Amino acid sequence: MMNAPATVTFNPCLDCGACCASFRVSFYWAEAVSLGLPDTVLEQASPWHACLRGTNQPAPRCHALQGEVGQSVSCSLYAQRPSPCREVRAGDAQCRKARQRHGLPALAAAEAFRCESG
Repeated sequence: MMNAPATVTFNPCLDCGACCASFRVSFYWAEAVSLGLPDTVLEQASPWHACLRGTNQPAPRCHALQGEVGQSVSCSLYAQRPSPCREVRAGDAQCRKARQRHGLPALAAAEAFRCESG
């Protein structure tokens, strides 16, 4: 008996990365410790908060973002990504703002889902 072919789900985040190159990714410093994030990928944002390196700039781009925004991207820290990254939802207001900033069209409602890019 043959198995049914696996369903391939379209993931717009794998072709985007705009949020990773638009916003500061800051979080409570203890989260970085609990996730095992190396110091080399962190910057101090305040006495109590860390941020991912590269995101605390006038033109932010996360150090972990690999690839070209709007083309093909991945995250070198995906398994250890902090809560702000885990909370991203494709198609939400922040997504729309980031995509607009990079000249990308807004996602259709059918494309909006929790980002699971890697």
